[in-house]
Amino acid sequence: MTRIPTKQEVLDWISANPTLTSKRDIAKAFGIKGADRIDLKRILKELEAEGHLEKRKRSYRDPDRLPPVSVLQVKAPNADGDLFARPLEWHGEGVEPIVLIIARASDPALGEGDRILARLTVVHEEDHNYEARLIRRIGTNPRKIVGIFRKGAEGGRIVPIDKAGSTEWLVAEGAALGARDGELVEAEQAGPKNRMGLPRARIVERLGDPTAPKAVSLIAIHQHGIPDDFPDKVIAEADKAKPVGLKGREDLRDMPLLTIDPSDARDHDDACYAHADDDPKNPGGHVIWVAIADVAAYVRPGTALDREARKRGNSSYFPDRVVPMLPDRLSGDLCSLHEGVPRACIAVRMQIDANGNKIDHRFVRGLMRSAASLNYAEVQEAIDGTPNDRTGPLLESVLKPLYAAYGALKKARADRQPLELDLPERKIVLNDKGEVESVAFRERLDAHRLIEEFMILANVAAAETLIAKRSPLLFRVHEEPAPEKLESLRETAQAAGLNLAKGQVLQTRHLNALLNAAAGTEDAELINLSTLRSMAQAYYSPENFGHFGLALRNYAHFTSPIRRYADLIVHRALISAHGWGKDGLTEDEIARLEETATHISDTERRSMMAERDTTDRYLAAYLSERVGNEFTGRISGIARFGAFVKMEETGADGLVPVRSLGREFFHFDREAGTLMGSDSGLIIAIGQRVTVRLTEATPVTGGLELELLSIDDQALPRGRGPAKRSTRRKAASTKRKKDKIKRKVERKRRQR
Repeated sequence: MTRIPTKQEVLDWISANPTLTSKRDIAKAFGIKGADRIDLKRILKELEAEGHLEKRKRSYRDPDRLPPVSVLQVKAPNADGDLFARPLEWHGEGVEPIVLIIARASDPALGEGDRILARLTVVHEEDHNYEARLIRRIGTNPRKIVGIFRKGAEGGRIVPIDKAGSTEWLVAEGAALGARDGELVEAEQAGPKNRMGLPRARIVERLGDPTAPKAVSLIAIHQHGIPDDFPDKVIAEADKAKPVGLKGREDLRDMPLLTIDPSDARDHDDACYAHADDDPKNPGGHVIWVAIADVAAYVRPGTALDREARKRGNSSYFPDRVVPMLPDRLSGDLCSLHEGVPRACIAVRMQIDANGNKIDHRFVRGLMRSAASLNYAEVQEAIDGTPNDRTGPLLESVLKPLYAAYGALKKARADRQPLELDLPERKIVLNDKGEVESVAFRERLDAHRLIEEFMILANVAAAETLIAKRSPLLFRVHEEPAPEKLESLRETAQAAGLNLAKGQVLQTRHLNALLNAAAGTEDAELINLSTLRSMAQAYYSPENFGHFGLALRNYAHFTSPIRRYADLIVHRALISAHGWGKDGLTEDEIARLEETATHISDTERRSMMAERDTTDRYLAAYLSERVGNEFTGRISGIARFGAFVKMEETGADGLVPVRSLGREFFHFDREAGTLMGSDSGLIIAIGQRVTVRLTEATPVTGGLELELLSIDDQALPRGRGPAKRSTRRKAASTKRKKDKIKRKVERKRRQR
């Protein structure tokens, strides 16, 4: 008879052989065969019941030790740049093991929140117990939920606050984190989703009163995972920063560079100056200087400041707050080009001819002193004949030369023909309590356009310089529209009696011709919206694919390093290319440019979505007191579940649910972008003028629900009644029915 090992012997074997822990492996190790396996099975069951072992599929392991292959969640890098991870399979007692990730050159870069499968080795170091080597990346954070906590007898539920969030989440009593009923909370999914019943979540943070005015942007910040607190190490580095002096820089302090920004600007990262070119070879030409805050002098590669800036990717702007990319010591002080204060900068001198074409440029690393910090409105008023005490002394010597140079750049722009969309931007105005005071559309002045043209020219110069010097960089890329989106735009134009010709290489001038033909007509907004929807989304890339929208071959972001990490990369590239110092682009940064480009493109989209959601919530709060009122607008989108309407007064988007469109069945044609009534023949399509009644406004989600009253000044017809469900399904699924509906759609289009 084979000797059966003791429990301690089994435990010692498993500890010494973490990869050979199945019942078969243990039996083989101790020479156990046949019926004796029953005794081994009993011992393993007892060890499991006593908590000494944990069964994991067909193997056993010590619950106070991590499996040799484990799932880990990556933490943020520490102050030394080391990457640690949290073991998601830790069920033991005592302090959770500390796992250090040992990266190899071939491994992909890992970021906070990534989930990985890794092979672990036990070590006895002072600051960690295990070392992990990546096997593969398997996902990211568990799903995050932001919602309202509703307390129950045994825990409670979370009601989501996003528009599409219909599923509630169960919270066990021990997972509520002391949240009160009605409180805004952030939670994460707890375990896999059940096939039956509601999914479970655990609360990870209590966010306070959801009805408080200033909670609106806070909801979006947490919902989209935007970091809004700087680690102590980052703040400490920023606080230690000292102003940069003149050493090694060109002295630009006597040049009357101006910052021109919105009146509520939180930072000033660009300044400009222009004068007539005195070169006799360039009659009627101009010299334009653009100076940009030298953020690279303060944010060095590999520092905590740099890691945090890269993690954020960009600043996020909300009506009541900014979530900055850099701490205020830098963004609001040392890197902000305040009036009358010496500030480090990287500047570009650009020479343009009388027609606005750039004929030469050069970059310098300098020290400047802003002559004045002005806002767009006062600059425009000065040019229009009503200068104030600040702009009056600068009008002849500084402001008029700026506008003269802009006049030349307008000629070059007209020749280049970048895309000229006419889609006014709305502005939420808050009172001191954080409540919406008014909703208006931002005014577009020549002062805005002047700064835009100067910045575009500087960005082009940066890209061209780095290309010429064969330096790696990040380009701002905007590819031309996809063929299918272009065809959809062409069909929309034809339905409006307009034309976008086929059989040619698409250029922005062709789209501008379409937009100009629609200008002043009832289809102008439809054509502008449809053109916008046909555009690809801009992104960052180490490869240059050009910028279609701006009609530029070479384009990089250089002018906003306080709020965009891409610009900081370009600054470092310029520093390295010119040999200006040791704070340029490093080999490590160059090696992961593609990864950086993907990451900051994602953070940019994240900020855009959060800013849009915040605007929607503020608009819903503003309109909540006007439920029952009628509004005019345009159909801005079509979906199977209803039609979206952009209301003219506020620019807010609301939903007309398909269930509210009468008692008939509405067929959704994805290709045509229409809803069509089966009884009435009513066609609902993008661009139609409508009158709607506001039936519901939900500030916490930003949702607006509307009732459709009329289309193109005609009262809404009503269907005769609902067809049987089986009949509707059968009719909707047959090719004959679809073809008939498409023919009706085309007839209606031609009639319009």
